Amino acid sequence: MTTEPVVQIRGPWAHRSVTANGTRFHVASSGDGPLVLLLHGFPEFWWTWRHQLTALAEAGYRAVAPDLRGYGGSDKPPRGYDLITAAADAAGLIRALGEANAIVIGHDWGGLVAWTLASYFPKSVRRLGVVSSAHPLQMRGGLLSSPLGGGPPFRLRGRGNGHPLVFQLPLFPERQLVRDSASLVGSLLSSWSAPGWPDEDVVRVYRRAIRIPSVAHCSLEYQRWFVRSTFRPDGFRYARHMRSPVAAPTLQLHGSVDPCVPASSVRGAGRYVEAPYRWKVLEGTGHFPHEERPEAFSKEVLGWLADTEPDR
Repeated sequence: MTTEPVVQIRGPWAHRSVTANGTRFHVASSGDGPLVLLLHGFPEFWWTWRHQLTALAEAGYRAVAPDLRGYGGSDKPPRGYDLITAAADAAGLIRALGEANAIVIGHDWGGLVAWTLASYFPKSVRRLGVVSSAHPLQMRGGLLSSPLGGGPPFRLRGRGNGHPLVFQLPLFPERQLVRDSASLVGSLLSSWSAPGWPDEDVVRVYRRAIRIPSVAHCSLEYQRWFVRSTFRPDGFRYARHMRSPVAAPTLQLHGSVDPCVPASSVRGAGRYVEAPYRWKVLEGTGHFPHEERPEAFSKEVLGWLADTEPDR
């Protein structure tokens, strides 16, 4: 399968390649103004932010949505699928885009990257937005307390039928993701969202993207690192570093009916933030609020960005 037609989807944005942290990244960008870096999650790619690329550009921002390392049109090296490297990738992208810092918004695994970026590279983050994602230490705590529980976001099947240790198996999870033209991706999107989303056209786009050679493997490598490092020295060092509070104003948005990462498992992340922190639940949305209710989501984000003194 050729990568370019799959990821270079036409729209009111421009496609380009940017080299950062020794890796080539495909990015879609729109608008001029303060930089907003949008980090996608699993099992998606930059296109998950299509609505916000337009909304942010119209509001006077420069919105840039990259494919993370291993996804879409970006490089797929054999290593580098830990959150520290992913954060270094994001910090490098900000510099490569000509800025010293950016507003950073991450969804799902992109949210974990965003949390890590704000901790490891605090000067790179002007404001932090986290969508449908727990703080890494909350996730780590859940994994340690229930290593066999299949807790979010380690599921392959959706609605509680997954298992974090399944991802540690060689080859089997990748084959499960791409078999039957990646029908599992459609099942994941549907089971993790509120009723009514996604439609078949959206599912078709994501099913094609996960079938780009090496994407299924690379996307799972992030999750393998998180599980395996929990019990290794590198994971201990990471956890210690992540205890440092975030110094950037932070917005945390979550769907009220998210079955993948329930809101109850995420509440309290404000204790990891020493700057103004805002928690907002979007009613009637699941794990993909920026796609399920894009207008309501964008309104919340833009209102927060316009607020010069966001409340704790």
